[in-house]
Amino acid sequence: MSVLETPVAPPDGEGSVQVLMDPALAIDTAKVFAVYGKGGIGKSTTSSNLSVAFSKLGKRVIQIGCDPKHDSTFTLTKSLIPTVIDALESVNYHSEELRPEDFVFPGYNGVSCVEAGGPPAGTGCGGYVVGQTVKLLKEHHLLDDTDVVVFDVLGDVVCGGFAAPLQHAERALVVAANDFDSIFAMNRIIAAIQAKAKNYDVRLGGVICNRSDNTDQIDKFNEATGMRTLGRIPALDVIRRSRLKKATLFEMEPDPEVEAVQREYLRIAEALWAGVDPLDAHALKDRHIFDLLGYD
Repeated sequence: MSVLETPVAPPDGEGSVQVLMDPALAIDTAKVFAVYGKGGIGKSTTSSNLSVAFSKLGKRVIQIGCDPKHDSTFTLTKSLIPTVIDALESVNYHSEELRPEDFVFPGYNGVSCVEAGGPPAGTGCGGYVVGQTVKLLKEHHLLDDTDVVVFDVLGDVVCGGFAAPLQHAERALVVAANDFDSIFAMNRIIAAIQAKAKNYDVRLGGVICNRSDNTDQIDKFNEATGMRTLGRIPALDVIRRSRLKKATLFEMEPDPEVEAVQREYLRIAEALWAGVDPLDAHALKDRHIFDLLGYD
């Protein structure tokens, strides 16, 4: 094969072309988690609080936002930080001219924060941006001393581009609420993750129930698919207020409710660090979900 040819992995589904990851970009010095879920379900809030929980356990953490809105890390940094694409554009894409402080920013409790950003609307591919982000982190040896990497991935997009973090992840996590729409999105995400697992090392880790006082619908879905609940975050107003204050839940005024949710995030982080068994969950046909959960 010519050095100019791109190695292609066996297809993982109709219409899919899988490009093999450059071995030089493999993240083999840290535990890597990719967080997916329906748009607006609270992935960034969950990811940021989970990153802080890992840091409270003494782990060195990098959170990478993979959304053109670049707002994954703002509760950690208290601002919208420049993206990797912004940094590359500032040096006309001569990445060798960049310094770590141009694209990695300190966040609460020592969490390092990166926003990959995205191409202009209607152009380019988000997968390229994720690849460039990991490449820069590797070139500057910023992953050498990292224990945990958390990819916070936009919405429930399951195209090859935004599935790029799955190339690097050890476990894929899904954030969902106890409602039909987010469970329907979770089902599509499970299908995408299981397809990528044919060629990558990533495996399903489970679902974090967010804004959920009850989990009866998720429990029913889990039983039908082989999915697993990793933890439950209740629908508390203090979580909404923490976003308005540009703060993580760990920075809010302590009270019994706040402390209980902090403990839950710490418990989830401890379980993920210890290692959760991979799941062989299977997605349901759309009609099956309607029959299982459907609208009454």
